[in-house]
Amino acid sequence: MTEAPRIDLSATELFAEGSPYEAFRWLRHNDPVYWNPTESGGFWALTKYDDIATAYLHPDAYSSSRGTMLGGSFRSSSDTSSGQMLISTDPPRHTQLRHQVHQAGFNPATMARTKECVRACLEAALDRLVENGGGDIAAEVSPAMPTGVLAATMGLPPERAARLQRLTRTMIGFRDAEYRGENPSDVTLIKAQLDIFEFFAEILDERRENPGDDVVSRLLRAEINGRPMHESEILYNCMNLAVGGNETTVHTATFSVLTFIEHPDQYERLLKQPELLGSAMEELFRWTATNTYVQRTLTRPVTIRGRHIKAGDAVTLWNSSANRDEDVFDDPDHFDITRTPNKHLTFGVGRHHCIGASIARFEMEAFLGALLARGLRFELNGPVEKLHSNFAYGIRHLPVALVP
Repeated sequence: MTEAPRIDLSATELFAEGSPYEAFRWLRHNDPVYWNPTESGGFWALTKYDDIATAYLHPDAYSSSRGTMLGGSFRSSSDTSSGQMLISTDPPRHTQLRHQVHQAGFNPATMARTKECVRACLEAALDRLVENGGGDIAAEVSPAMPTGVLAATMGLPPERAARLQRLTRTMIGFRDAEYRGENPSDVTLIKAQLDIFEFFAEILDERRENPGDDVVSRLLRAEINGRPMHESEILYNCMNLAVGGNETTVHTATFSVLTFIEHPDQYERLLKQPELLGSAMEELFRWTATNTYVQRTLTRPVTIRGRHIKAGDAVTLWNSSANRDEDVFDDPDHFDITRTPNKHLTFGVGRHHCIGASIARFEMEAFLGALLARGLRFELNGPVEKLHSNFAYGIRHLPVALVP
């Protein structure tokens, strides 16, 4: 093992002020099962594809019940969402909740309504971008798609959907000065979570009085083992859907524009060969991997590549590193819209494969398709500002100008 550089995967500066990929490359080659110390203790970081896939596929050893985000919950001895929120449960409870959430939010009628709404919101945002000759992709265009998703799935008017987006952005960006202001990070996080719960508590009260065909109404009617879902379960899973939907595709779409600006040959090829949209989309999911990691907690001791990890330790699975693993992907640091096969881990794998992956793929297909149909080309028109977060690899501002 060569002398270790100073790598702290808990530091947002690594993600906001540079690129984490050099650090991931070093870890994969030199310390793929890495102990990352922190002020409160530390966590293990897995950076190799096979180790991460194995952890995803063995929830009996790698439990989700203590939470999937480092320091990202109300925490005492365990996460308060344990056993209630889909991403914070293990089988068999996870299977039961997944069925109800899928039926509520991803049934055929809701999916059809969602697609229609996403297209309308996206086209309106692109109309404004074209009219102005450019704009901020991160703030003015990419959010249009989750706005459409929220409006359709939760029955929200645009202004309420926008408010919910601001709340989820604050929750994920709780360490970013743009969202926390002068407040300490932990205060910002707790307040954002409480605000989201209050937001959905109001929706629950409204849907009890006037039920409909939206996610909240369906969850209010849902039963698990013959019993209605608890209100806290509904609140947690609504938050799960909102955060997952708002804070992934937005960043993927924004990073896609930046990626094409940085790789103009690939974009020109896609413009000439729009039939490559499918493989280009998957390569963008691999390349951006905006959900950088998920956390697991060991239920029993394990040994990985000679490193002994004890029960109760936190283990983080770095999807963004797995997607650049040289043992799996040929020339992984080369962006190639024709790459196939492309078995990236952006959506995870196994029982915890992202429940919203189908919607994310539709949103990205609609986004890329709209850019190609309009023949839009971009150039940077100001500094790129990345989000201060190690959980969501995102861009908060991407100013661009349209070019011929």
